[in-house]
Parts: sequence; structure tokens; C-alpha cells
Amino acid sequence: MSLNHSPETQTKLIARVPAITGRELPEWFQAIDNGPAFLRCDERANWLADEHGLTHGYAAAIVHEHERHRRNRMGFI
Repeated sequence: MSLNHSPETQTKLIARVPAITGRELPEWFQAIDNGPAFLRCDERANWLADEHGLTHGYAAAIVHEHERHRRNRMGFI
């Protein structure tokens, strides 16, 4: 998944997720895991934004972070 923002912006968005959304990242990851089985990251971000009222920037940052964690768990670089 390519980012529409810089790595620095990604880091700042992710750090603010709990304060802005009221939910920690593991909760968002669980929502993604339990949500529809979209193939593309942008589809997951759009669903997350629509379903949970997030801005697209935060939704995309959460999805990107979820993908990064998933790849790390699976042993991909």
C-alpha cells in the first residue's frame, strides 16, 4: 500500500489516533479484521472511514499501520 502522505505524517497520525478516535490501534485492527474482506487497502480505508466516521487520512493511516503489522507477524519485510 502506498502512502498519500510522508512517513513523518504517518507517524504523527498514528500517535494521535487514540486521542482523536477514542480507540487504540488494536481495536481498529480488530475492526478491520472483522470487517468486510476487501482486497485493496484503499477499499478498507474507505469502508473504515464510512463505517466509523473517520477522516480518510486517519482511516488510511490505520489501514497502512494494520498492513505493516500484519506483514511483520507473517515474517514479510
